[in-house]
Amino acid sequence: MQRTSFKNMECPAARALECVGEWWSMLILRDAFQGLTRFDEFQASLGIAPNILTRRLKHLTMNGLLERRMYNPRPPRYEYLLTTKGRDFFPVLAAMLAWGNKHLTPEGISVQLADRRSGELVEPALVDGRTLAPITPENVMLRAGPAASAKVRLRARVSRARLANTALPDRNPEKPA
Repeated sequence: MQRTSFKNMECPAARALECVGEWWSMLILRDAFQGLTRFDEFQASLGIAPNILTRRLKHLTMNGLLERRMYNPRPPRYEYLLTTKGRDFFPVLAAMLAWGNKHLTPEGISVQLADRRSGELVEPALVDGRTLAPITPENVMLRAGPAASAKVRLRARVSRARLANTALPDRNPEKPA
């Protein structure tokens, strides 16, 4: 069964999914952020079949998240290094880690993020870069961008109208209604 390509969709989230690929790609990127660079290191860490790892590394390289660089000419051996585009994916992984720790760890938290210098725990938060206000469903909406098609502009107007008529649940359950 041929999977659907998202590369020509207007939605940047769909395009990001096309670029990253699937779960193996995110785990490869996670390991790359932890310093792994070589095929055998990724394979040992993930327990992934070599043919799948080869495809995922090729996909991440073709999409500019990793750079393939030869480190040994005979026999030819390559390492995979994060590019700027790949490094820019880190906040996505940090957010997934925080979400997973909050909702998917009934046995307790096994992995946390900590400051490299102090060792103090850090808590990822998505905030507006200008105001530092948290970005939540209660205070943001999607807006059509300058290159948006008529379809996306209509969708944004409909969404804005729905949000204007719908009260979102309060994030603070202790606060009286």
